[in-house]
Amino acid sequence: MSKKTKTIIRAILGVVVAVDIILAGFNWQMANASRTPQSELIAINRQHALMATDVTRAETIRTTLPAVEQQCDTFFRQNFRPVTSGYSSVISDFGALSRGAGLQAENLSFRQHEADKRGVTQVDISAVVEGDYSSVVRFVNDLQHSDTFYVLDGLSLGSSGSGGQLKLNLQLRTYFRS
Repeated sequence: MSKKTKTIIRAILGVVVAVDIILAGFNWQMANASRTPQSELIAINRQHALMATDVTRAETIRTTLPAVEQQCDTFFRQNFRPVTSGYSSVISDFGALSRGAGLQAENLSFRQHEADKRGVTQVDISAVVEGDYSSVVRFVNDLQHSDTFYVLDGLSLGSSGSGGQLKLNLQLRTYFRS
């Protein structure tokens, strides 16, 4: 390499190092400028306001928790049948709903799961109902508004009967309390 090329490279490196030192100085100055007592006070006040909002929300939850627990207990007692009479009440309810809607209900079967730690037992229900379209819609609507708590997990159209009748396969679940 020639002496001239070495000099040019040294000059360019010197400029790059000088710019780097200047930028490092600006960076240091900016870092110290943003940490003024006033800016730290603003940040602390902002954090305090967020925490105060969280504390207020927690206190609101604490005061409303007994009412929520009472509503949950009421729902539990009113909508979850006792396991001792649950099956008979579901069969009776299902029969009344299907008759009221003008449907024929068949193949009602149950599959019970283990009770959880709160004493709630999930029961899967499978059934087939047959009738005209408006009766099926009325049945599903009545099922939603029943005093027994049902969750409709699925429904599928089975092989249709004669004369415009629909055959509907239902998968439901309900819960019993012990």
